Amino acid sequence: MSETTEPARGDNSAEASPTQPAARPAPPRADVTAGTAPAPTAISGRRTDGSQAQGLRPTDRRGALLGLLTTGAAVVVGSIAANRRPATSTAGTGRTDGTVAATGTTIEVTVRVDGMRFVPDTIDVAPGDRLLITLDNTSDQVHDLVLDTGAATGRVAAGASATLDAGVITGPTEGWCSIAGHRAQGMVLSITTDGAAGHADHHHSAARSASAVPDLQAPLPGGFEPVEATLAPAPTGTTHRHTFTVTEVEGAYVGAGVTQTRWTFNGTCPGPVLRGRVGDVFEITLVNEGTMSHSIDFHAGSVAPDDVMRSINPGQSLVYTFTAAHAGIWLYHCSTAPMSVHLASGMHGAVIIDPVGLAPVDREYVLIQSEIYLGPEGGQTDADKVAAKTPDLMCFNGVAFQYALAPLEARAGERVRLWVLDAGPSLACSFHVVGLQFDTVFLEGAYMLGGPEGLGQAWGGGSQALGLQPAQGGFVEAVVPAAGRYPMVTHAFADMEKGAMAILMATD
Repeated sequence: MSETTEPARGDNSAEASPTQPAARPAPPRADVTAGTAPAPTAISGRRTDGSQAQGLRPTDRRGALLGLLTTGAAVVVGSIAANRRPATSTAGTGRTDGTVAATGTTIEVTVRVDGMRFVPDTIDVAPGDRLLITLDNTSDQVHDLVLDTGAATGRVAAGASATLDAGVITGPTEGWCSIAGHRAQGMVLSITTDGAAGHADHHHSAARSASAVPDLQAPLPGGFEPVEATLAPAPTGTTHRHTFTVTEVEGAYVGAGVTQTRWTFNGTCPGPVLRGRVGDVFEITLVNEGTMSHSIDFHAGSVAPDDVMRSINPGQSLVYTFTAAHAGIWLYHCSTAPMSVHLASGMHGAVIIDPVGLAPVDREYVLIQSEIYLGPEGGQTDADKVAAKTPDLMCFNGVAFQYALAPLEARAGERVRLWVLDAGPSLACSFHVVGLQFDTVFLEGAYMLGGPEGLGQAWGGGSQALGLQPAQGGFVEAVVPAAGRYPMVTHAFADMEKGAMAILMATD
């Protein structure tokens, strides 16, 4: 594995569509007073005379998977009552209601990142003080800090710092990380006044923009090209080199008349479908041209995750090499926390490794089921809906209803193989084709019916549905008996009605 070490690019813009975090208990308060050392979970403020109390700063940079585990752990974070002393009067840039006079005192506080928490997560200052917050990003991925006043740091790369001028503080103020999913994971900050630390309401501040409303009867927009579902044969050769470039695509059509901002590998959702044979080597160069940290996890390989699956900053790249030891259709996805939001935002795809002795068929298609959790029209995935597992749309290959409106083709008498993968992030798939019975079923590396040994022939076995949990996959085969329209659906009908349906259009 090799890696480029060019510096990350900065991004001074901040997202304007925060997600709603779950309510959580108020943190313990750890006041810092003159002559008193700070508690281990708090970082003291720096006064305008230049003095700086000691604080804790972790140097461990965890991989993406360990970072996810950190977010689920109980993290005790402290509040801070900043030391104050008169300083040169400065003009505030924060909000003011005209009832609080500026004190002329400037308070400087450093906030670091621990997993998916700001530490400290509460800052207490006197009304009228001006507050400067330095975000010291001690995590392994990009974050930012946005206040409900509109002040923001912009995106801050892992290992970097940025300072936010909160202006003159006149009352309680809320802050959060604006990257989709991070606020819901707990990245919230409270600025309180006169000893109110720990009592701000994280849950009800900052109204969210309304979600886009899907029209389940909407036609495909003009000029829209359905995602290619036809599967090409495995390429020749035993080493396959690919570059996956991460981009964040605005205005991507997701079905039912709605567009969203999608996070993608190579500009598409799902990402490229790779194919090979048992024993083949895949060398993937991941390039992050997005505005936040991203990563990748290939289920098709068996490798230590620490290096190749770690999050990388914008402008960085890494090389991920694995050998395909086993047959199947394997999920790949971004493994940067929160994984559920990155995957639901479009960062997933498939690697197909042919079983030894795979027989030829007339047509092969690949269908990847996933869930869509709508934010505002054109906006980001709604992380609260992801956490609640309440998708607005379901889809095959990234767009709800696309193959119902632009059917896949076959001819009567042809044998069709359908590779199916459940990308999730959370819901199961029961894949069924109305009017067909499967005589060959391959599930998670094993033939359940058919195959080189003709399993099931002796007792005349057949199958009606391929049941998949998230990250599971396989294929089914059937001979199309006659011309007609054959709906391909998840038999979880509520999900089918949200867009996980397609039509196999057979002609004579």
